[in-house]
Amino acid sequence: MAKSTGTAKRSGPSRSDPTALGRGFKKRLQSKDVLLGGIVMEYVRPSIVKIYRNAGFDFIYAEVEHTLFLGPQFTDFVLSARDNGMPVIAKTAQLERAEVARLLEAGVVGVQLPRTETRQDVLTLLDYMKFPPKGTRAGAPCFGNTDYAMPADDRAWLKKADASTILVVHIETRRGFENAEQIITTPGVDMVYLGPYDFSISMGHPGQYDHPQMKQAMMKVLMLCRKHGVPFGTTASNRKAAAGLVKRGCRFFEIVDEMTLIGQGATDTVEGYRSIPGV
Repeated sequence: MAKSTGTAKRSGPSRSDPTALGRGFKKRLQSKDVLLGGIVMEYVRPSIVKIYRNAGFDFIYAEVEHTLFLGPQFTDFVLSARDNGMPVIAKTAQLERAEVARLLEAGVVGVQLPRTETRQDVLTLLDYMKFPPKGTRAGAPCFGNTDYAMPADDRAWLKKADASTILVVHIETRRGFENAEQIITTPGVDMVYLGPYDFSISMGHPGQYDHPQMKQAMMKVLMLCRKHGVPFGTTASNRKAAAGLVKRGCRFFEIVDEMTLIGQGATDTVEGYRSIPGV
């Protein structure tokens, strides 16, 4: 993308670093913290950002593969999250350059690749996410990725931007499981997420997250991640299952979406009133 020369560059001590959010999240991944992510599927409103932040979530995961978000609505949501110190990881709709670029330029810190099945899948995503010479990402320092301010030092910004973007592989098929070690050991992988629902379908046990075969396969991927020093995460069936995963080294969870929270809250409220005599 051609770089505009008409946008003023900020200077002085008040200048913020637009790459700090992603780099800070990476540091937390390297610590002993277990990071908790709140999911968004439909209601990408600033109010959800505030609610998730106030609840104590560490990051927001945006389900972009299965939900059709309107462009300006999604970019406004990501900008709100950034302004509130909430890193956003978004699943790309497909492994395609423009799709990945739009997410990064919106200001997400991480891109999660659904149906990651081979090392080549990872290398292709890495190529789209990193600037030359590491990859072929086009420079576009004038959107949410730079908080709408042109970098004062282009070379330094490119280096920091590469260090701030997070590549998340998403193992959810039998083929991905069979190729797990070659996927996990691909240079540039920052996080490994095992998607239990589609994985349970692929393994022949739809919806049975805690089926013995599922648990065995998940433990194998988790142990491979520990062996190679890559943070592993998933969505647990319940808190007891999550506790067991944490003991074995699980580092992050994509826990629950806003639709489920609204549904559960509405149901609990109505059931509470229905329990009142005479209601």
